Parts: sequence; structure tokens; C-alpha cells
Amino acid sequence: MKTIKFVSNDRSQFTTTLRKNVNNYFKENQVSQKGNKGLAVKIFCMLSLYIIPFILIITLPLAGWMIFPLSVIMGIGMAGVGMSVMHDAAHGSSTSKKWLNKLLSNTIYLLGGSAFTWNLQHNVKHHTFTNINGYDEDIDTKAIIRLSKHAPLKRIHRFQYIYAFFFYTLMTIAKLWNDFKQLIDYNKSGLTEQQNAKPRKEFIKLILFKSFYVIVSLGLPLLFSGFGWGFVLLGFLTMHLTGGGIMAIIFQMAHIAQEADQPLLNSEGNIENEWAIHELLTTVNFSRNNRVLGWYIGGLNFQIEHHLFPNICHVHYRNISPIVERTAKEFGLRYNLKSGFFGAIASHTRMLKELGRQIA
Repeated sequence: MKTIKFVSNDRSQFTTTLRKNVNNYFKENQVSQKGNKGLAVKIFCMLSLYIIPFILIITLPLAGWMIFPLSVIMGIGMAGVGMSVMHDAAHGSSTSKKWLNKLLSNTIYLLGGSAFTWNLQHNVKHHTFTNINGYDEDIDTKAIIRLSKHAPLKRIHRFQYIYAFFFYTLMTIAKLWNDFKQLIDYNKSGLTEQQNAKPRKEFIKLILFKSFYVIVSLGLPLLFSGFGWGFVLLGFLTMHLTGGGIMAIIFQMAHIAQEADQPLLNSEGNIENEWAIHELLTTVNFSRNNRVLGWYIGGLNFQIEHHLFPNICHVHYRNISPIVERTAKEFGLRYNLKSGFFGAIASHTRMLKELGRQIA
């Protein structure tokens, strides 16, 4: 993949000033940039939401219909683990202890995912090349969903603002096998070796972890619960549709919105903005004052702060958000914010509609 440069302009002091202002907040308040006791409580809560219903399913004699509400709770817990436990740890921001970040980031295997492909797709590509067509895989066309205004437009896309939300629920189900395609692509492109990893070893690990996940998730309920294979399979699907739908919608609202730029490379193949300004303009915050939502989704409603400071734990985003917004305004930069959750959903839906009908 060609290296992209983020070309500084007359606002080149923005990054320096912003980092200074945010760092001063932590110094003045004598607060660590990593997680706190509140994060530890949240980790326990999210893992409990996911694991306890599963234990109940395989240990208690339950009526057949009970597998569905328990699977929904597992799905809610699954999304919570992904957003509030795994995500920060994968960025190394949960704790200053590398081994503990590694352990917490590996909770992605409990969800049927892959820590290695997630790191390359999310940490390396998405966070570096946010909303750049052909570089950020998060805006690649997904089946019949067009997410970039620079991607080919098809007639079916005209209706994507209607059907997209159904396909969002398939996100984690699709990852069960899409991780294999991603890893093959990364192996061929040399990205795997650039991460000091061996392609063959990573592929074997992927097969083993995926097999273990399927055996535990489907095999244990079949062996130890009183549910037949039909109920077990429907419960498994219910869990993934719930968890996948929640995570997909939250991630999409932050970048596929009317307020978020999707810039093109210039004639020299670079972005005409310094990286921090690029991240600011391609990202959207929402529901900043909704503490319950923010707690559950791991601060992903503060995506601007997350993209600018992925090394800072999400428990601090609410406090540094006014600093980031104030600094942006001092430099005449736009700070994208939707005040409410439904306003953000509406903006995303309108963007899907535009993407289904317009070519840049």
C-alpha cells in the first residue's frame, strides 16, 4: 500500500497546542491517562452480562423460550465487551501494564473475532487513514451497502438507507469468516510481515481460535443444556444479531454522517491537512451528555477524542472533550457534534440516502 503523507498547512500549530492543552489537564489534576477503578467495575459488568447468561443456559433446566431473552442479554454483553473492554485494551489505553492490555484485548476471541486482523483493520488502517477511500476498510462497500462517495454507485444503493440497518446486524456473524479473507489479503500485501508476524502462523492461530469459539458457543449448549439444536442455533443467531447490530450502528454514526468529510488524495497522492485536523474533520461526536449511553458504549460517542488520543482511556473523554472543542474553535476548525442519539441516527440515515444516489 502506498504511503500517504498528511501535509501541514498554516494551522500546523493545532496539533502541538492541542496535545499541550490535553496533557496539562492530566498534569494539573494529577490523573493517569489510563483506566481507573470505574473501568475495572465496567469490565466486570460487561463480561458478566455476556458470560452469566451462557452459564445459565448450559447449567439450568429452562423452558425453550428462555434461550431467546438470555441470548439477547448475551448480545448486549457481547457489544459491551467489544466496545468497553476489548477496544481500549487493543489501543493499549486500559492500563499501563502491557500484559493486562493484551489479556483484555484478547476478549475479542470470546466474541468470535480475531485480535490480529482487528488490529490491522482498526488500529493501523482505520485510525491512520480515516474515511480515505481505498485505505480505510471501514468505508469499503459492504455487500450492497455503499459507504464512500468515491466508490462505484449501483442502482441497488438507492434503497440502502432502508435495508442497511438489517445488514448491520450481520456484522459479527460475517466476521466469523471474513477474518479469513482479511488475513489472506494482509498476508499477500505484506502487512502481516510488517507487523513482525508470520503469515502461516497467524492463519493457523485463526483456524484454532475460530474452531474453539464455535465448539464452545454451540457445542456446550448442545451437550449440556436441554435445548435442541434448533433452539441452540437460533439463540446463537439472536446473540450475534443483537451484538452485531449494536456495535455496527455505534461505529457507523461516528464516520458515515453528513458532518464527516471523506477527502480525496491530491495530485501527489497526499492529504492536504495535518493528521490531527484530518481526524477532527472526518469524525463525529454524538450524545455527549448521555452518561448512561456513554458508559455502556465505552465512550465511543466521543469519537473525536478517541481518534485524536487513542492512547488515553475512554473514561477521560468526557473531561477532555471541552478542551478539544475549545482548541479546535481557537484555530477556526469545525468540531462535529450531534447533541442527541436520534439526531446522529438521522444524520447517518440521510448520509446513506445521499451515498445511494450521488457520485462525488
